[in-house]
Amino acid sequence: MTRLHLFDLDGTLIHGSAAAIEISRQLGLEREIAALERAFAGGELTTAQFAERACALWEALTEEHVAAAFEGAPWLAGIREVWADIRARGERCAVISLSPGFFVSRLLEWGADATYGSAWPAVPFREPVDPEGILTPAAKVRIADELCAKFGLTRGHCVAYGDSLSDAELFTVVPVSVAVNADHHVSEIASHAYTGRDLREAYELMGNHT
Repeated sequence: MTRLHLFDLDGTLIHGSAAAIEISRQLGLEREIAALERAFAGGELTTAQFAERACALWEALTEEHVAAAFEGAPWLAGIREVWADIRARGERCAVISLSPGFFVSRLLEWGADATYGSAWPAVPFREPVDPEGILTPAAKVRIADELCAKFGLTRGHCVAYGDSLSDAELFTVVPVSVAVNADHHVSEIASHAYTGRDLREAYELMGNHT
């Protein structure tokens, strides 16, 4: 094993959208979540504050809504194929996202070795969000280090894939990074940049072929 591939979710594996947007769409709350997204992007909300407000917004959320949001999300093509190729090479892949863990963990069925998301209460919500369980961009670096220790690797073995400011800190500590449909926060510091809707094409920028 020579590499650990670390994937962001929102805006990276999901094209032009995010878990929170797809969940809100199932509940008819697109306008409300868009306002929260703008506030978060503008630095008006912390990740914990965003989660607390989204949890209140989603009081009617069920597992059926989550499943429909996951299935209906605009995923990049080729995710399963890329992860299968990574495993065939004896390498590892993980998803690290600030989004709810109950959504992110569904990607284990697609072939991810590990998934990490924010620790939300179980659906349907009977408890409030614990701010301590909500991930921050800095947590992506901490989790990457934990995965390296688990798999006997170092940061030098890591490849990061992301699209926005929440990925910038991770991009600065790994040797190889791929900006996927990214904004300037990561496109300007990434090793490679990709615009499109097929993860296989982004993966092949490093000389890999699925």
